[in-house]
Amino acid sequence: MHGEGEALPQCHNPLRPRRRGNARVDANREFFDNFDEIVENDAVWAYKFQREYNKKIKDPDDIYLEIKDSEERRKKKGLPPRLVILPGWDMSDEERYDEEQAKKRKRVGNKGQKTTKRRKSRHSKPSRRATNHPQMNATPTPEKEATNGAT
Repeated sequence: MHGEGEALPQCHNPLRPRRRGNARVDANREFFDNFDEIVENDAVWAYKFQREYNKKIKDPDDIYLEIKDSEERRKKKGLPPRLVILPGWDMSDEERYDEEQAKKRKRVGNKGQKTTKRRKSRHSKPSRRATNHPQMNATPTPEKEATNGAT
């Protein structure tokens, strides 16, 4: 290292900080702190994106297939079943039910539309009843006949 007669360089003095070196260290530290924050934010975003994507592509009936496989493994090992899937179970029964319900709603909706539609009048004139005009073929009441004949 250093001989006995040599003085230690000033930059080696632990009580006296290096001026040039500290600026670089501080800049590097700030850069890597910012970089670390960016990487962490990206990792959080990627995790959320992957989780949402997996939810979208997962078939809801996959759980039944997983249970069936698990129960078959347990059966091979001689263990009792934890769950029992009903014999003759059909995976598409729920889809058929949903389709039938949609058809029923569509039929009911179409019937409701036919009965609630009203014909629009061709004329923009209001009806006679709405304007309080007397009807042309109306017969007068007996009181009016008496007053008409007296004059």
